[in-house]
Amino acid sequence: MSRRLQSALRVGLLVAAVLGGCTTTSTTTTTVAGGSPSLPVPTEAGAARGRVTASDQTDNERRAKVRLELANAYFERGQLETALDEVKLSLLAGPNNTDALNLRGLVYAALDEPRLAEDSFKRSLQVNPSDGGSINIYAWFLCQRDRLAEADTLFQQALALPQYRDAKRSLHARGICLSRAGRWLEAEGALQRAYEMEPANAGIAFNLADVLYRRQDYARARFYIDRVNNIEAAANAQTLWLAARIARKLGDESQLKLLADQLRGRFAQSPQALALAQGQFDE
Repeated sequence: MSRRLQSALRVGLLVAAVLGGCTTTSTTTTTVAGGSPSLPVPTEAGAARGRVTASDQTDNERRAKVRLELANAYFERGQLETALDEVKLSLLAGPNNTDALNLRGLVYAALDEPRLAEDSFKRSLQVNPSDGGSINIYAWFLCQRDRLAEADTLFQQALALPQYRDAKRSLHARGICLSRAGRWLEAEGALQRAYEMEPANAGIAFNLADVLYRRQDYARARFYIDRVNNIEAAANAQTLWLAARIARKLGDESQLKLLADQLRGRFAQSPQALALAQGQFDE
């Protein structure tokens, strides 16, 4: 997989993991021996008042929510220092908000502060150790730090949660991390399961095709990469280049020429077009 695509996937997965449904919650934690918080339990007030609406929020809850929304917006725009300021203010108003803790970790990771990022992710799991989304974010962070065995343990932990509703994201991320570790057969299994859950996801299809290419299963790799390249908005230099390399392995000269023409015509300045010009198919 190219470094550019890895970077795009890294950002996409991280942002989607924490921003794909960010909500502000209010919980109370009980403490067990050793100082570690147990699972969050609803407050009595929350249980008594039933469905929570805006009028039920405390001033602190409203402040935390507004600050977190601002932090999300700044983070998406790449204004990291401002995002960090806002998420800190959100945590002052709601220190046990796992969404805010995760976002703070993502901002620190983007600022190349891995120790501070990891502290935030660990704190989030202390608040709610059974939150699959938080486990997934921390696992992906570890994967990006090449702590692949630790990451895989956490991915499997998230996937084992019976209430976890976003298994496809963890399977996708786990498949990428397994491929980075050279565990191609396991990577294929994870990505195949993710694809079955979300066949329209071009990122999953690309990564599955890439793993199959590396496993020399070229016919199946072609099937999945063709699914990507048949969608105009999904096709790019990386996907066309992988398809061209697969066509070459299959000895399909006409398809290789067609893909090479598309790559040169649409993405002439890309590293993939340069590799094509230099005949670097296997690098």
